[in-house]
Amino acid sequence: MKKEKQMSFPELTEWVIDRTLKAGAKDCRISLSKRRFVEINYRERKPDTLKEATIRDLNLGVYVDNRYANQSTPDIRLSSLESFITGLIESARVMEEDPFRSLPDPVYYSGRTEADLQKTDPGYDQLSPEERHSIIQKAENACTVKGGQKVISVEAGEYDEKYEEYVRTSNGLEASSQGTVFQLGASMYGQDEGDRRPTGYQYSVATHLADLTAPEQIGTEAAIRTFDLFGAKKISTTKLPVIIENRVVQVLLGFLLGPLSGRSIQQKRSCFANKKGEKIGSDLLTLTDDPFISRGLGSKLYDDDGFPTKRRNIISGGILNDFLIDWYYSKKLECEPTSGSYTNLIIPPGDRSVEAITKDLPRCLLITDFLGGNSNSTTGDFSIGIFGKLFEKGQFRQNIAEMNIADNQLSFWNKLIEVSNDPWLSSSVRVPSLVFEEIVVSGI
Repeated sequence: MKKEKQMSFPELTEWVIDRTLKAGAKDCRISLSKRRFVEINYRERKPDTLKEATIRDLNLGVYVDNRYANQSTPDIRLSSLESFITGLIESARVMEEDPFRSLPDPVYYSGRTEADLQKTDPGYDQLSPEERHSIIQKAENACTVKGGQKVISVEAGEYDEKYEEYVRTSNGLEASSQGTVFQLGASMYGQDEGDRRPTGYQYSVATHLADLTAPEQIGTEAAIRTFDLFGAKKISTTKLPVIIENRVVQVLLGFLLGPLSGRSIQQKRSCFANKKGEKIGSDLLTLTDDPFISRGLGSKLYDDDGFPTKRRNIISGGILNDFLIDWYYSKKLECEPTSGSYTNLIIPPGDRSVEAITKDLPRCLLITDFLGGNSNSTTGDFSIGIFGKLFEKGQFRQNIAEMNIADNQLSFWNKLIEVSNDPWLSSSVRVPSLVFEEIVVSGI
């Protein structure tokens, strides 16, 4: 059998677009991606998981008579793509007609910057298996040593990948991106009183290996966080200031961003639908979407619609400036599209550390993790389980578990009274710890 010639990404997308239009589609959008990843996990000082793979994927969206269908395939042989394309178009023809389904107006594609976001670690291909194992072993060993006799088991793992993407549409969009990602984490099961076996964890994520937190620190912090769950118990229902730790603030920001989406607004499921230009939080609440942060995990030059990204002040001094509206929902809402997703979310850091803040509060709760939780985009009501540490005048009193906070988005963000100086960098949500006043904490 004659082997097919391997096409470059631009050549293959051009071939697919040509075949798709000839097969009956009015328009189409194709995304080609390739990623190579390595995943290694250790348990009890021995490799427990070893994975390495290179994955190619083709995603095609077709627009046929005001109908739309989308599908992915890992098989990018031309002989297979012929039937894939015709099958997808046939699927589109039986879909319900939707007059809002179309590719964006090409005018929105223009203006993209060519700035180098430094998303790719130039040393990625030189990272050896021995170096990967060594990083994990250092994290696992540090956790085991710190945990001492309280250790039941320790796990540590490393994941890294190198990826590239090429996007093209039949009406003129051509865009590409590439990058690398490194993740390192450790967790520990500890022996608490009786049959309690709490587990704590710590992790770090970065686009460059040199930006990862040291493995010894990761392991040590994982053990400390496990100890922070020892003896955790309820306290009586009370109202007090709470400090939400930087690495978990993104959970509550997710509750905030949900009602700001075009889908929620169009479907009348947003408590913020009529709040644009109004104050929805305290003066300290400023939330910026910045796609141009060098080495940022969410940094990108174009969004999911192919529009050039731009820096946006979503909330400034508590005032709501912008929604998250993609092309599809902008047509339904008859408004200008912004972007349906965010890149790097930033809340400017304050001047003081969490430790300094706790010393100035007579009594406060530092929330270190969440459990479960739900949020109603229509009413703004939310409820979520918490783990944390109780302080009195800066002195630790006890670990907290089996507690819950419940509030409403329309009032909760007005209770923000201070922003700490510790932005969390292992996420595209790069926000510091936040301090809220008068929060009701109740037992589950």
